[in-house]
Amino acid sequence: MFKTEYEFILPKGYVDEDGSLHKEGVMRMATAADEILPLRDPRVQSNPAYLTVILLSRVVTKLGGLTDINPRIVEGLFASDLSYLQEFYRKINGDGTAHLKAVCPKCGNQFEVDMAPGE
Repeated sequence: MFKTEYEFILPKGYVDEDGSLHKEGVMRMATAADEILPLRDPRVQSNPAYLTVILLSRVVTKLGGLTDINPRIVEGLFASDLSYLQEFYRKINGDGTAHLKAVCPKCGNQFEVDMAPGE
């Protein structure tokens, strides 16, 4: 079966209004509409960098106990978590895997790291 959803664990985690930490989540693969429709959003038209916020709020389907992921939640992510999700998005929508190629800085050995837990 073709896999369209991938689990992830944020490096730091999202802290909600109650102070609860949410680290584990699910991201689905993007559709054409996910990439096209946000371009009509006035926030994206006035600030193209906001496209990332809208796009991630569409494809992240779960974050901890939260299932209604909206732009405000994505805006509240730490910068390192936003960067992680951007890379995760690129991986699962680029080659359909959550694997990154890595090189050991000490020995130079090349290997793959799975960004998705439990795979």
